[in-house]
Amino acid sequence: MFDPTLFQQDTICATATAPGVGGIAVIRVSGSQAFAIVAALFVPFGQHTLGELPVRQAIYGRLQCDGELIDEVVVVKYRAPHSYTGEDTVEISCHGSLYIQQRVLQACLSAGCRMATPGEFTRRAYLNGKMDLSQAEAVADLIASESAAQHRLALSQLRGGYSAEFNTLRDRLIQFVSLIELELDFSEEDVEFADRSSLLQLADDISARLTVLMDSFRLGNALKKGIPVAIVGATNVGKSTLLNRLLGEDKAIVSSIHGTTRDVIEDTINIDGVLFRFIDTAGIRMTEDEIENMGIERSYRKLEEATVVLWLADLSGEASPAIDPALVERMRTPIQDKRVILIANKSDEVSEKRIKAFRISLPPELSALPFHAISARFGHGIEELKQAVSIAAHLSDRHEGDIVVSNARHYQLMQDAAEVLDRVRSGLRDGLSGDLLSLDLRHAITLIGEITGSEITSDIILHNIFAHFCIGK
Repeated sequence: MFDPTLFQQDTICATATAPGVGGIAVIRVSGSQAFAIVAALFVPFGQHTLGELPVRQAIYGRLQCDGELIDEVVVVKYRAPHSYTGEDTVEISCHGSLYIQQRVLQACLSAGCRMATPGEFTRRAYLNGKMDLSQAEAVADLIASESAAQHRLALSQLRGGYSAEFNTLRDRLIQFVSLIELELDFSEEDVEFADRSSLLQLADDISARLTVLMDSFRLGNALKKGIPVAIVGATNVGKSTLLNRLLGEDKAIVSSIHGTTRDVIEDTINIDGVLFRFIDTAGIRMTEDEIENMGIERSYRKLEEATVVLWLADLSGEASPAIDPALVERMRTPIQDKRVILIANKSDEVSEKRIKAFRISLPPELSALPFHAISARFGHGIEELKQAVSIAAHLSDRHEGDIVVSNARHYQLMQDAAEVLDRVRSGLRDGLSGDLLSLDLRHAITLIGEITGSEITSDIILHNIFAHFCIGK
């Protein structure tokens, strides 16, 4: 259970670099006693003590405990408020041996530190005004980024433009409620400070901006988790072979037996700096096999989540038409509003004439789709397919300065605020009294404020947000 007393302003320490063995490890010490604690352990190679040494300058020396040498280290000290946490901070760079890291931490603990809890350094940075809550959450996203797009998204949020957007919305709502409540103070004098039509226009503008931001969540969430790409088609057309070829490993079982894939298999790859999550689905067909049918149902559910759909067909088959009309009918609804690429597999087994005949045989609703002939087995056409997937994601529609929402907590708060503002707009149209409008407006202000932490006071809420951080951050 969370204990808020853990977050008093005592001095904390933790390894700030990734767990494991490396050339160098960094131990961070932060708090009011950071300088004194490290000074008791560190002996610089020179005439000065740690307290006399300049800030933000690397100093070489020995770290020892009870007279025993632990390691020769480099120490940098940062004086409050000019540090990551906003407190006095010392960073100790030692050799990356796990044993040495543990000895350094034990020495700091014996000198008066306690171990930092997950996210406590960043939590202190937030509490000390070094960053707001949305920026603190961006730190976690930045650490977890696996692609250039994720990195850009997190970095944009960390720089503060994201926060400025929500602070502006909140300030406009505060102006709104101030005018309403000023009228309430002079209600007996029948004075109107706020023109209702102007207030309604302001509420409409704020609601419209919230809608734009909420609409960006689908893209932001996809960039954060990987843009979902579903590989679909009949059984035995090469879906699992294609997944393995895209991933560069044997992730899915490949067999000539129909219905081999009975569950959803997925993994991610990076294409042009963007993470894509490829999903191999069970082959869609009519079957009496109960387990296979469960896999097919899961395929449909994954198809709903997908941004891009790769519809795979077999060029080598003798059937005419090449794609079963019953399958086309079953897929009609699931692929509505999806970006579909039609792929003809096993091009290595057929002639160009067969490929042309295949395209001619396509029903009208499929003939207009982007088309690629590939050999998943030998890799022919795979690089061109990757580029087609990247283009189908339509990421080029994004502009560098666009605000993109990728945090599910922020999205939920915006949804709640939009619902409250809808009530305010209805109330303005219906002539609702100012005191009732004021209650809803204050609620909307609180909801938007919680995105950047302007209205958060509960230690429990803060703990839940920072709990997923790594120990050293």
